[in-house]
Amino acid sequence: MTPSASPSTPDAAPGMLTRLRTQAAAMLAGVDDRARTQRNAIFAFSVRVVSAALLYLSQAALARWMGSFEFGIYVFVWTWVLLLGGLSHGGLATAMIRLVPEYAARDEHDLLRGLLVGGRLLAVALATLIAGLAGAMLWAFSTHLSGPYLMPLFLALVCVPLYALSDVQDGIGRGKAWMGLALVPPYILRPLLLLATMAAAWLAGLPMTAVTAVGAAIVATWLAAITQTLMISRRLAGEPQASGPRRFAVGTWLATALPLLVIGGCEMLLQTADVLIISRYMSPSDVAIYYAAAKTMALVLFVQYAVGSAVANRFAALNAVGDEAGLARTLADAVRWTFWPSLAAALVILALGRPLLALFGPQFVAAYPVMFILIVGFLVRAAMGPAEYLLNMLGEQRRCARALAIAAAVDIALALLLVPSFGLIGAAIATATAYATAALLAAREVRRRLGMPISIFSVAWRANAGN
Repeated sequence: MTPSASPSTPDAAPGMLTRLRTQAAAMLAGVDDRARTQRNAIFAFSVRVVSAALLYLSQAALARWMGSFEFGIYVFVWTWVLLLGGLSHGGLATAMIRLVPEYAARDEHDLLRGLLVGGRLLAVALATLIAGLAGAMLWAFSTHLSGPYLMPLFLALVCVPLYALSDVQDGIGRGKAWMGLALVPPYILRPLLLLATMAAAWLAGLPMTAVTAVGAAIVATWLAAITQTLMISRRLAGEPQASGPRRFAVGTWLATALPLLVIGGCEMLLQTADVLIISRYMSPSDVAIYYAAAKTMALVLFVQYAVGSAVANRFAALNAVGDEAGLARTLADAVRWTFWPSLAAALVILALGRPLLALFGPQFVAAYPVMFILIVGFLVRAAMGPAEYLLNMLGEQRRCARALAIAAAVDIALALLLVPSFGLIGAAIATATAYATAALLAAREVRRRLGMPISIFSVAWRANAGN
């Protein structure tokens, strides 16, 4: 009987060396993936910071040029563009973040090629249909709508198809970890084009009205989306797997996307319900003043967006290969990367709140107390990290949708109850409560799914216990 080889025998040595090399390669790959994720998060946050500065410059310039009344009309109309453009692609933008890395991890390149082409075409077709239906409804009920809003609303519908395309290509870029292509066109190029177009209109002596601003938004939205399309198509064409057959699994796309559409819809309601409800009970000037305060404080949310953008594809890839330990480590990192920069940003923004609001005009400083209320909800959300991103990437869209649907219902109900009596303060209370509700419910769903708590407090406790 031949004795079994021991680790010290020559026959066992190659096997041991192979295992050691494999383990070392895995460790190095894990370190490299973590470093790449950190770089992506920092890049995404940097883009959003620059974008925030550009948006602030452009929105403040618009408010100065147009006055609070016309600017309030523009804010109301653009809010509808955000809502329709963010929903009309049917949830495909978020589905891209999940499906692109999943198909790549499984070497299903025919499905990936079909998704990258067919997904974009489907999104544009759906958005065009939605814009057409919305235009028909506006025409049918035009006699019952308020005069100042009607023409800007009609014009704004032209933005919807290309806004939806840009949203989907943002998802492709994040799914591929191409953060520059995902974020720079919509968040840097588009506000730059809006500012440049409005400046040209002002220099040309055109009336600084909501109609002019919407015209500038059309130019900015279309040029930014077309530029992004050309850049992404060129990048895709240079990949080794670019050529080959395409398989269009439309049923799978829609099955993945539709629950995400519910999530996107609820998320959009959280972002827009306050402005829409204020416009129902208060003047366009009040809408503009609240919008300035809300968007100033919402700069804190850019941190969560940046981290979520960087780690979402990593969540999906780790889940696809069943690496639960790697998933837990990535999640713990993401929670820390979200909360502490968010807290620092909140303190800085609150300290500079009055001067920032004054950029829009002296009357906008009256909304400074609104910022203190909103920050409570935003920080609760930051404390739970990218919980919604994680649920979506793990195929738990329904859990995430349920949490956000409850939060959106809370937002709308509280806003309808509080805005008529308390005005802008009531809207801020409703929004802050809704954001906190969404974060806590999503964190509870993550705990049920992964069996571990997700919050900055639990992550810090585990880190201290490990030491």
